[in-house]
Amino acid sequence: MQKIAVIGAGTMGNGIAHVFAQKGHKVNLIDISQNALDKGIQTITKNLDRMLAKEKITQGDKASTLQNIATFTSIKEGVTKVDVVIEAASEHLDTKLSIFKELDTLCSDSTILATNTSSISITQIAAATGRPDKVIGMHFMNPVPIMQLVEIIRGYNTSDETTERIMTLSTQLGKTPTEVNDYPGFVANRILMPMINEAIETLYNGVAGVAEIDTVMKLGMAHPMGPLQLADFIGLDVCLSILNVMYDGFKNPKYAPCPLLVNMVMAKKLGVKSGEGFYDYSESRKAEKVSDQFLR
Repeated sequence: MQKIAVIGAGTMGNGIAHVFAQKGHKVNLIDISQNALDKGIQTITKNLDRMLAKEKITQGDKASTLQNIATFTSIKEGVTKVDVVIEAASEHLDTKLSIFKELDTLCSDSTILATNTSSISITQIAAATGRPDKVIGMHFMNPVPIMQLVEIIRGYNTSDETTERIMTLSTQLGKTPTEVNDYPGFVANRILMPMINEAIETLYNGVAGVAEIDTVMKLGMAHPMGPLQLADFIGLDVCLSILNVMYDGFKNPKYAPCPLLVNMVMAKKLGVKSGEGFYDYSESRKAEKVSDQFLR
């Protein structure tokens, strides 16, 4: 499986393209926006430059990685004669169903269709295709070039052969693939998102401030970053979307998103990507300054 197509040039998509290209795969990076593709390549280049500065790669490694990536604004052109397609578009069910329905008609019968979804049912996505045995979840962690884990999610009809091929492919990337079953939130977000939501509830109820909550979790629980900082890093809109998927899937009130999270998303306070969430990122992308709204 040498040729890979990645749909979506955002944070996850360009990271996935990066790791495959660095391991010698030919990668077609696809996005409907040329601007998004340009930004994606810029991000990959910056990340390679950081690795180069730390002497983790050579100048030749950087050049070959970039040469392995071709960009497309047409899905039809980008998925021609590829072995695996990895969808990394926005975390919206209708968007993913539309993409997979189209992929099913454009790709060869042997092509494996994977999704980087962090919470949506693989079985439901696979049902939009005529090849549910070849549909699987590959949930990479952010930032993709650094994080070791790939959650491999089998849909109800995903075949053993497809699973084995994707597990092997993930290992060849230098990742640690971990197989899980298809339930809302899988494992990573089923555990992580309720913790983040509870941290937001703790803030909402006035138990402690933003920095104080994060300090307790970092110093007391040995987390590399606090849950509110992590929520900002992930994107509060993404956190809300995942919680809604789990709440709808399980009908359990423990997954109901905190009203504060809902209001912040409606107010477009989405975290790092919008410049403000629980922290203010107008001067630095580091969580050094708590947002003014939580200092009143």
